[in-house]
Amino acid sequence: MKIPATVITGFLGAGKTTLVRHMLENAKGKRIALVINEFGDLGVDREMVKGCGIEGCEDENGDDNVIELANGCICCTVADEFLPTMEALLERETPPDHIVIETSGLALPKPLVKAFNWPEIKTRVTVDGVVAVIDTHAVDMGRFADDEASIQKMREADDNLDHDNPLEDVFEDQLLCADMVLLNKSDLVDADRLEEINKELAAKVRDHVKFIKTDFGRVDPTILLGLDAAAEDDLDGRHSHHEHHHDDDDHDHDHHHDHSHDEFESFCVTLGPVSDPDQLEAKLLEMVNTHDILRVKGFLDIPGKPMRHVVQGVGPRFQRYFDRPWNADEPRTSQLVIIGKHGLDRSTIEKSLVA
Repeated sequence: MKIPATVITGFLGAGKTTLVRHMLENAKGKRIALVINEFGDLGVDREMVKGCGIEGCEDENGDDNVIELANGCICCTVADEFLPTMEALLERETPPDHIVIETSGLALPKPLVKAFNWPEIKTRVTVDGVVAVIDTHAVDMGRFADDEASIQKMREADDNLDHDNPLEDVFEDQLLCADMVLLNKSDLVDADRLEEINKELAAKVRDHVKFIKTDFGRVDPTILLGLDAAAEDDLDGRHSHHEHHHDDDDHDHDHHHDHSHDEFESFCVTLGPVSDPDQLEAKLLEMVNTHDILRVKGFLDIPGKPMRHVVQGVGPRFQRYFDRPWNADEPRTSQLVIIGKHGLDRSTIEKSLVA
């Protein structure tokens, strides 16, 4: 019997990590192996999951339950990491009941689903379903929605944008590959508008794709796990804007490359202790507006506080909270990952934040 795997896709800041945390906290004895893939230099998502104190996130027999693929999207790194990672999970003495793969917010899900057809794993694991997490509030504000009105809004905000905006393609590819769509952050949108967004997005996806309204990723895992989609056998029905990038042989690992990543870049800024996080957030907001930064995430060392301070930002919205005490053996550092379109003025951003 094949082990089911669920792929969690969704744009930067949509709430994938929060969803995964909720899923692990409510696993009810099911052994879930989590594979996290990030776009960025700092293992922030992995730390956010491990820092939550969920039972099962800690090392088991010295073998990490949480596996991080840090150098780019999964389909870029399959030659070196994804396939060995999957084989290692499948060959464990006690294999997982379910594998959950949280993709990078910039990854296209279809090449990853395609990778499940490789002979090494095809007979042992199946893609139970692809779940797309949508930031409903962002869509409401005209972000990453492929319709004329929202593109016009984005054009007005940025002279460099046009109909070939890669963000649109990534967003749409994630929808087109999904078996279920979570309208996350639905509490931030009024009911009538939420219904409009549901209808707009439902018109873009394949037939019979289910939509669920949620906030803070609070969905019963039994709804998400057990879709029985066998997505790897249904690739033709999952259209992509980037098909020509992946028309090489399925088993030619070294050439699987997600060209959507060429449009983005990320870098890590290391700061000293931050005595005034409000002031830093105001500075980050200024940087977001000036430099078209898409995503900010990281941790701060607040002097006099025993807890680590998390910073997460998507567009102009920021969230900050203390997640766990600093460990005695870890250096207290402040580090932020900045993600944006290719061509970020790294030097100016770094100087401004360090100042």
